[in-house]
Amino acid sequence: MLVFFDKILNIKRVFITILLVLIMTIAFETAQQLYYIKRFNLGSDATFFNLLKAQTYRWLIWMSLSLALIWFVKAKSTNRKLTLAEFIKYSIVILGLVFINILLISAIQMFLTEDNASLSLLLNEYISFFTFQKAPMYTLGYIALTITLHLYFVNEQLKIDVQTLSDLKQENVELYKKLSTEIEDKASILNIKIGNKRKIIPVKDIYWIEADDYCVKVHTSSANTYTMRSSLKALEQKLEDNFLRVHRKAIVNMDWAKEVNLSQSPVLILQNDQEIAISKSNLKVVRNFTS
Repeated sequence: MLVFFDKILNIKRVFITILLVLIMTIAFETAQQLYYIKRFNLGSDATFFNLLKAQTYRWLIWMSLSLALIWFVKAKSTNRKLTLAEFIKYSIVILGLVFINILLISAIQMFLTEDNASLSLLLNEYISFFTFQKAPMYTLGYIALTITLHLYFVNEQLKIDVQTLSDLKQENVELYKKLSTEIEDKASILNIKIGNKRKIIPVKDIYWIEADDYCVKVHTSSANTYTMRSSLKALEQKLEDNFLRVHRKAIVNMDWAKEVNLSQSPVLILQNDQEIAISKSNLKVVRNFTS
């Protein structure tokens, strides 16, 4: 609901801005005409409001044709970057609308003031006059409208994209939570780099893992040992529950454990008769696992 009202307010701000610019443009043009009339004594009874009233229909035509420009800009603003081809299309549409404006107001003005209306009179007198008088202002008006609408529609598309990404992220988070309850997020292999090659070791073949400075040594059932750049803590989180931290320097695959010797210095004996020391802090964990 808040998004809906926010969108309404955005549309309202855009059209208020366009309306204010249009009012300023019309007022400026009317004041300009009044200045020239007074400056060159072209009419003594001319007033600002009389001139404004006389040209009202011309701006109504301009605004009516603007609807086509709004539709065109909305259709073309899906692409955030304004390409040269789109710039040319915008220019053609704007010039086309200006030409239609000039043609319509010239024809209307001719039929309102002339009894002997003709095509030659329309072309030679009215179209040429209104081209010089109105075309620059109409063109600038359409350019301002195009820029404003283009930025607005691009911004709206960006908001939609951001919302879509946000929804997609939420969906992925929810999917991960759902899958994590059904599938254990544990490694089934270790990928160890050896020179320029990679060695894939199934975790079920690992006897135990030994800390060695900034690396670990992976001892396997094949009696081979591989050095891997990692920490015991990082591996402990990846491995399944049968891998127990029995010492600060050792993780043991309890599937390969043969017995626990609870002497003065407790050790875990593997099936290859190798003994792994058990720290006092981890002794309870081992006992609970084997009991």
